[in-house]
Amino acid sequence: MKKFIAGVIITLAIVFIVRSCNDGKVDKSILQENSMLIQQEITNVSKLIVTEGHFAEVYNYKDSKELFGQLLRAEKKALVVVNADVTVAYDLSQIDFEIDEKTKTVKINSIPEAEIKLNPDFQYYDVTADYLNQFDAADYNKIKKTVNASLMKKVEASSLRSNAENRLLSELQKFYILTNSMGWRLTYQEQTIESLKGLQVIKP
Repeated sequence: MKKFIAGVIITLAIVFIVRSCNDGKVDKSILQENSMLIQQEITNVSKLIVTEGHFAEVYNYKDSKELFGQLLRAEKKALVVVNADVTVAYDLSQIDFEIDEKTKTVKINSIPEAEIKLNPDFQYYDVTADYLNQFDAADYNKIKKTVNASLMKKVEASSLRSNAENRLLSELQKFYILTNSMGWRLTYQEQTIESLKGLQVIKP
């Protein structure tokens, strides 16, 4: 009888140990699957978020050169019309993030800066120049530099950047919804994101 009871106890102990090991393996497998799923989903949304705009600029270029002191002045001028397509984008493939399986945390360390790209089309009208003060490459480079700087000021004063930031937040919402639905935690620079509204703290 004692041998029978001892056998039962040993059998139950073995079953308990085997089940515990299997449960541990299942939990670890689920954790790894969740981690891989999060990694995959973050990769899927790692695309350019683009806001596009169009700007026009009219620029009067004038240059004069004194010859023989103030006795003679050689001038050149041009009317420049510029139509520019502008894009504001975030390359989410450059997001610096970590996945901590032990604490079930997705840590976003940094977001890339917005990329502003100008694609201007220059049209020159009423180009006139005196013989002793002709247009050259330096003039065209100066015009392009001045116009591009003016366009950048217009972009910064427009709603393009804020629209791009709103698009960025809409993409980052996918991170929060995914991690929250799986019981994980999302942080940005060590600050826990506890709601969709909390994403407002994320600034590139």
